[in-house]
Amino acid sequence: MKAVVMAGGEGTRLRPMTSSMPKPLLPVANRPIMEHVLRLLKRHGLNETVVTVQFLASLVKNYFGDGEELGMELSYANEEKPLGTAGSVKNAEEALKDDAFLVISGDALTDFDLTDLIRFHKEKGALVTVCLTRVPNPLEFGITIVDEEGKVERFLEKPTWGQVFSDTVNTGIYVMEPEVFDYVEADVPVDWSGDVFPQLMKEGKPIYGYVAEGYWEDVGTHESYVKAQADVLEGKVDVELDGFEISPGVWVAEGAEVHSDAVLRGPLYIGDYAKVEAGAEIREHTVVGSNVVVKSGAFLHKAVVHDNVYVGQHSNLRGCVVGKNTDIMRAARIEDGAVIGDECLIGEESIIQGNVRVYPFKIIEAGAFVNTSVIWESRGQAHLFGARGVSGILNVEITPELAVRLAGAYATTLKKGSTVTTARDHSRGARALKRAVISALQASAIDVRDLENVPLPVARQQTARGSAGGIMIRTTPGVPDSVDIMFFDGQGADLSQGSQRKLDRVFARQEYRRAFPGEIGDLHFPASVFDSYTGSLLRNVDTTGIAESGLKVVVDASNGSAGLVLPSLLGKLGVDALTINPGLDESRPTETADARRSGLVRLGEIVASARAAFGVRFDPVGERLSLVDEKGRIVEDDRALLVMLDLVAAERRSGRVALPVTTTRIAEQVAAYHGTQVEWTTTSPDDLTRVGRDDTTIFGGDGKGGFIVPEFSGVFDGTAAFVRLIGLVARTQLTLSQIDARIPRAHVLKRDLATPWAVKGLVMRRVVEAAGDRFVDTTDGVRVVETDGRWVMVLPDPAEAVTHLWAEGPDDASAQALLDEWSAVVDSAGR
Repeated sequence: MKAVVMAGGEGTRLRPMTSSMPKPLLPVANRPIMEHVLRLLKRHGLNETVVTVQFLASLVKNYFGDGEELGMELSYANEEKPLGTAGSVKNAEEALKDDAFLVISGDALTDFDLTDLIRFHKEKGALVTVCLTRVPNPLEFGITIVDEEGKVERFLEKPTWGQVFSDTVNTGIYVMEPEVFDYVEADVPVDWSGDVFPQLMKEGKPIYGYVAEGYWEDVGTHESYVKAQADVLEGKVDVELDGFEISPGVWVAEGAEVHSDAVLRGPLYIGDYAKVEAGAEIREHTVVGSNVVVKSGAFLHKAVVHDNVYVGQHSNLRGCVVGKNTDIMRAARIEDGAVIGDECLIGEESIIQGNVRVYPFKIIEAGAFVNTSVIWESRGQAHLFGARGVSGILNVEITPELAVRLAGAYATTLKKGSTVTTARDHSRGARALKRAVISALQASAIDVRDLENVPLPVARQQTARGSAGGIMIRTTPGVPDSVDIMFFDGQGADLSQGSQRKLDRVFARQEYRRAFPGEIGDLHFPASVFDSYTGSLLRNVDTTGIAESGLKVVVDASNGSAGLVLPSLLGKLGVDALTINPGLDESRPTETADARRSGLVRLGEIVASARAAFGVRFDPVGERLSLVDEKGRIVEDDRALLVMLDLVAAERRSGRVALPVTTTRIAEQVAAYHGTQVEWTTTSPDDLTRVGRDDTTIFGGDGKGGFIVPEFSGVFDGTAAFVRLIGLVARTQLTLSQIDARIPRAHVLKRDLATPWAVKGLVMRRVVEAAGDRFVDTTDGVRVVETDGRWVMVLPDPAEAVTHLWAEGPDDASAQALLDEWSAVVDSAGR
């Protein structure tokens, strides 16, 4: 049987290491990753191998040649352009068409039993056998589900945490029959798991999954690259190491000179012809490449040093990667997570902070303190986007420098000459950051429409009027010292998961577009923004009956930007409104939960004493709405959602309502009673927005004060929800307390459990296994439905080491029991 080694990837996440070297040639324990793969193939009798190459192909060919030095026969299939995982193998069809063949990645470190994999494939009579393994974090891989016989039931490529239903993933190792080429079009990008396998499953072809035991690490990030070195040194993976084990865990290759007064604390590896002087200290998980010089007094711990590097006296390297031919001068310090590219010069007594990237051929001056990446700048953080865009502590995590880089990355995803709308809340921090953002956009050939301080819904609406996208900077809700940088698409909605990943990739690559002279973008300030917003709102939302109803309402603007819209809006509505807290307060750009509660209590007192129909309280950016009924009682957010749903559905009598799957199922009863239907979405706001844009959608909400008024906008809009509510109450002539009273009480409880990142995938697999024969809904996370209608939902948090649980039952005790039962399942997996 022949093998195919895929070695054409660019390895963009590993830059700057892969800026001048193809990923398969990156050394692990001083030997290219791909060489470890080829040696594994040879151990299992797969001596004839075709290597698919594309990025820096000549370097791969020159290193391995025809394979004679390894005792193998290597040939190459060159891609002129990226063809995808299946397209690249199709490119080698001529050499593979006569018999079954094995496909393996040239940049994944493994010691799987390939002989047993091939045996399994033949015994099952499979057309394709997918080699699977279990991993703690399945987000970057394709999840695969197999039945008891090993037949594949389902694939899901690169899921979000809300889609994780197993920790069994596709390793990219396959055994295939040549008939599979009939399903791969030539010379176009095609992927196995994204294109070919779904078609094979649709046609009922035999695709099997083999769950392999052993070691497998997809070396796709700096963290996994360093981890792979440590795992080899610890003996966790069965690979060959050149050299001699001079003491337990201390490997020294041929020709290396290690002074007897050097301190070596293994496991570690010192490459051939390296020189380690007296007084140097090399500690565990360090790999020193060929021809490296380590001078006296140098200290290396968990460092990966490529070939021909000079490490000067008293320098200090911790948890970093240093590219080949680099000189590190006396007393330089390189911190944990930093990566130095090939052929750099790190000057004396300079300090490279953690996670900094220094690209190839750069010079760091003596005494320099480098805390941002050189030339192409980036923070290199693991999770760029959270639940509210990019968030962090002002001037600690979110600095003007970071804002510039983020805006530059965002601009790079757009065409030159595009227009971006910018806006902010009324805080000084947001004002300062927005100016940095505008400069970066203009410098990237982007025209800017700056709205200055406006409510968030206004920013979204104005973005949707001809802009390619938008950026809003606001204080993080409930966290006064933090800010959110929110990115919008051309429709004013939050960026989709795919667009977030695209921006994340550009940001991680640190390759930003800059405008040529004459291309610098324009900056202008549109006029009459609030009149435009209110005019459009009143044209699209039904306001009939309001003026004649004589309703009196109390409106609390919370000293936020919602108050900027209210004067013109309330006058045009013709409603008797008492507005409180209308002025902007820069010292209070957000409010804590306690302050919000106190504000609602005060609002209730005013509503009751004024004998108003109801009261509303906006959040500081006008996105969300809280309600108080005519008796001055607070209508909790989850009840407010049902009240609004009842009013809308009763008037429309048809259509769909968009609600996240965590919403009480009483919403289904309310909707069905009035002839409408619930469309369940994930908890992600962009998914709710997607359904909200549909022509058949009449309402949407998240149960946290966010309401979608589809006839006006597909996003959360507190002002639009307020106008719609006034109209509905005026026409129905019922009070909020009367509407609330006719809706059954819900019993939904929530609990958060600390869950280490390393076991999140295992947790979700255990939940699916524990569900047994019960109905399982994987719209978002895993929702398990009991036969009596009770349900529990388990959802990993995308940004924190937490798992969220919701449970609903006929009463609180029943819901509590469900929470306790499934919390035990989650906890057992996390131990």
